[in-house]
Amino acid sequence: MLRKNRISILMAAFLAAACHGSAQQQPLRVVMVNDSGSAALDRELRAATAEGLVSLDEEGKVVPGLAERWIVADEGRGYIFRLRDSAWPDGTKLSGETARQALRRAIAAQKGRALGQDLTIIEDIRAMAGRVIEIRLAQPMPNFLQLLAQPELGLEHRGQGAGPMRRKHVEGLDWLTPISPDARGLPMPEGWAATVRPLSIRAMGGEKAVAQLLAGQADVVLGGRITDLPPIQRGLLGQRTARFDVAPGLFGLIVEKDSGFLAVPTNRAALAMVIDRAALVNALGMQAGGIPGWSPTTRLISPGIGEVQLPERWSDMDMDHRRAVAVERVAVWSKARKLTARPEEGDGLELRIAMPDGAGANVLFSRLAQDVAAIGLRLRRVGMGESADLRLVDEVARYPSPVWFFNQLHCGVHPVCTPDADHLVAQAWNVEPPLAPALYAEAEREVMEANLFIPLALPVRWTMIGKGAGNGLRGLVPNAYGVHPFYPLADGAR
Repeated sequence: MLRKNRISILMAAFLAAACHGSAQQQPLRVVMVNDSGSAALDRELRAATAEGLVSLDEEGKVVPGLAERWIVADEGRGYIFRLRDSAWPDGTKLSGETARQALRRAIAAQKGRALGQDLTIIEDIRAMAGRVIEIRLAQPMPNFLQLLAQPELGLEHRGQGAGPMRRKHVEGLDWLTPISPDARGLPMPEGWAATVRPLSIRAMGGEKAVAQLLAGQADVVLGGRITDLPPIQRGLLGQRTARFDVAPGLFGLIVEKDSGFLAVPTNRAALAMVIDRAALVNALGMQAGGIPGWSPTTRLISPGIGEVQLPERWSDMDMDHRRAVAVERVAVWSKARKLTARPEEGDGLELRIAMPDGAGANVLFSRLAQDVAAIGLRLRRVGMGESADLRLVDEVARYPSPVWFFNQLHCGVHPVCTPDADHLVAQAWNVEPPLAPALYAEAEREVMEANLFIPLALPVRWTMIGKGAGNGLRGLVPNAYGVHPFYPLADGAR
């Protein structure tokens, strides 16, 4: 009781100082699922506390951030932003120069990551007169603003962002309170303080998060993945069942060590072809009580992205035929290995697969292990932080372009890669636009034939809303990219 009172006293003081009256609203209790070990919570906290030049709203649309307006120049190679008349938290004037420095730091922090590879399109960043900044691109990029709006590109000055929310960490809870528009250099709507509320943020596993929701100790659960979804009993939540976002992106297995059995391309193909994706999706769908619109895939690039849609692989072979081909390849490799391997090395038919914890991950591992056992392979499950031969990848695309998919597997990001595909993608940037789709299609064929990434299905994200939230979650709407930012949830107007 003393601990609870201490938190209440601390938060009452914080909310009164930070929110100009929003403490009148009851806090929205948010739980972020963290079984998957993802960085989703860190990204959303940054998006809430450090705006970029532009931001993403609850529908995933690009909206003004620190820049109040912009123009696109030089046939898509130049983006000129006019910053709002505002200041950083320490009182320093927001200017083109301070924004340029902040953006350069944010970009540098992504070096060696897939997002850093995306950002190599930026050729130069220029501070112009007063509150103007220009970004120059090496080539036009139709989805550049969506890339620029990613949370990692939220700008900070001397370690602090300019909102739209303030963060306070109190004994295991992150509290977010909206900053009044006038303090951010924006018009002040009448009655604003009466319509917003603070958010309390906790992180926990999927099963515990759902239990908290059912017990009335949370209002909404966000950030769930198919791997951390506990079994949902029909009717358990009444009308408040899980909401699912099926999003473009990568959900599959990446080869981390191309040695042993996985050193041979035909062996990797055997592994890829023997997975019964339809049965896998059905098993996980039953776990969720049904996921509308979720389907398996053997392709790298998600349906609807890019102008050239390659056919699904092995569509002319049923599962029995595929298993027979895979069994023969495993047998050929095993016979050759017996002639060269030392006895202490074992048979080489066990593969370590890194997967997160969670009930959904248990179902996924069980299905994969059953499929590969049919051709004489064994899977050993290890944690996401351990060394592995295969690793589960579950990433939603940041922008709708084939380039995003290739950059996830780029040789500058993963040492086990397909250099020929990277070369084709680089070529596509430098040809006339009508010629690029054919190069992307050829690059996708290269990646698929290498079988260094084994697609399974599209990524899935889930949320749950508790009865205590009522109908007040105006900021929680379907999102094509499965992202639900914190700031729109602060709108508590009924």
